[in-house]
Amino acid sequence: MMPQQSFDLTEDSNSLWDIQRVDKPEEACGVFGVYAPETTYDVAKLTYFGLYALQHRGQESAGIATLNKGDLYCHKDMGLVSQVFSEEILGQLPGEIAVGHTRYSTTGSSLKENAQPVVLDTRLGKLALAHNGNLVNAVELRQHLIQREANFISSTDSEMIALTIADEVNQGKNWIQGAVNAFKLCEGAYSLAIATPDGLMGARDRNGIRPLVIGVLPNEDEKHQRYVLSSETCGLDIIGAEYVRDVEPGELVWITDSGVASVIWTKEADRKLCIFEMIYFARPDSVMHNETLYSYRIRLGRQLARESFVDADLVIGVPDSGIPAAIGFSRESGLAYGEGLIKNRYVGRTFIQPTQSMREAGIRMKLNTLKDALQGKRIIIVDDSIVRGTTSKKIVKTLRDAGATEVHMRISSPPVTHPCFYGIDTDNQDQLIAATKSVKEIEARIGVDTLAYLTWEGMLAATQENTNNFCSACFTGNYPVTIPEDVKRSKLMLEKTKV
Repeated sequence: MMPQQSFDLTEDSNSLWDIQRVDKPEEACGVFGVYAPETTYDVAKLTYFGLYALQHRGQESAGIATLNKGDLYCHKDMGLVSQVFSEEILGQLPGEIAVGHTRYSTTGSSLKENAQPVVLDTRLGKLALAHNGNLVNAVELRQHLIQREANFISSTDSEMIALTIADEVNQGKNWIQGAVNAFKLCEGAYSLAIATPDGLMGARDRNGIRPLVIGVLPNEDEKHQRYVLSSETCGLDIIGAEYVRDVEPGELVWITDSGVASVIWTKEADRKLCIFEMIYFARPDSVMHNETLYSYRIRLGRQLARESFVDADLVIGVPDSGIPAAIGFSRESGLAYGEGLIKNRYVGRTFIQPTQSMREAGIRMKLNTLKDALQGKRIIIVDDSIVRGTTSKKIVKTLRDAGATEVHMRISSPPVTHPCFYGIDTDNQDQLIAATKSVKEIEARIGVDTLAYLTWEGMLAATQENTNNFCSACFTGNYPVTIPEDVKRSKLMLEKTKV
């Protein structure tokens, strides 16, 4: 794993808004693709809006590549989708096929050259690749590519996937054969959208750890169907595309004018969707397992209330991700639900740091309290997770300062005790508060009257699916893809933890 941008996280040096940016797991990326030749669809603009809907999956950089009769056009830069693109820039991205990407780095540092899509020349023409996930064998794969005399531009594992495909194609394979051979060399999590002059490709790793869905655009004629790939269904909704199905674990889809061809590239497929996609990462209006994630998160809250009821005057959620579970908790417990924290939704990422005097004055750019709703009340506050505990501690203090007489925290997932190696940016294990402290110790650390987490069994039961179909390694340490020893040592407390 490459080093990440560092932040000072000492308890005395961070305001509530400052900590909130970094005391949650960060999703790696969102990917999007459009196949719409011989139509009036503007594939660059469609991709822009798709990425706009997927902005929550990465706020560090954004990019779009288009292919127009073999010619490739690409624009990518650091910043939010709305900052990177303009009408003028999108007008310079003509084509019939497009892929787009919005990124939060997990492998590779926060630099413009690591922005995606990755663009390469091959024997068969240009290739543009967008990747969501993380390879665990990046070091081994890089050595393989060095032996093949590959030319590296970035430090990302995403480029390694693209270079491996290009290497196979340059040895005489076609696009599908080249991709399949490359995937068999890649270990870890990868959901991909790949544009080529001959068609659009979508693929998932053998475990399907990161999501990827297929949609269709409204028909302009009866002869041709036009397709969309997206990390989540919310990317389809924004452009009026209709959800067709998920790309399956271990599947490659090849989209051309003939339709969608499916290639099962491995016999070892074993579905292990990241459970945190359902708890926190994916948008609540996205659909997984035939329902919106909002419905699942309501059930998490209901289960949490059954497991850890406490009498109180008001149930509130940490906006925005804790709100559905808080509503579920309220409905199951019969306790009143209300708002106590207001989020400023117009604040994006900022690199302007407050002065120490501002911190001491309690500057709060992202969250503020409704004091009259909290004054004299016993509060249950529901959140989706606790990672380091720094945000939770600040929120609890803010609620008490607003006049809450009791603060009980309920978490709609189990304790996060292990880091992720599959495309989510989490701290090293020794920085995860639940890895080193008991619930009672965390309770005292963050200053609540009581603290309770949802059980692992309750979390999985709420999915109403086969519980073996999910990766929950961040809660259990049971990693579905073997982690090399050197990668383990980079993040795990091996002397204290059996893995």
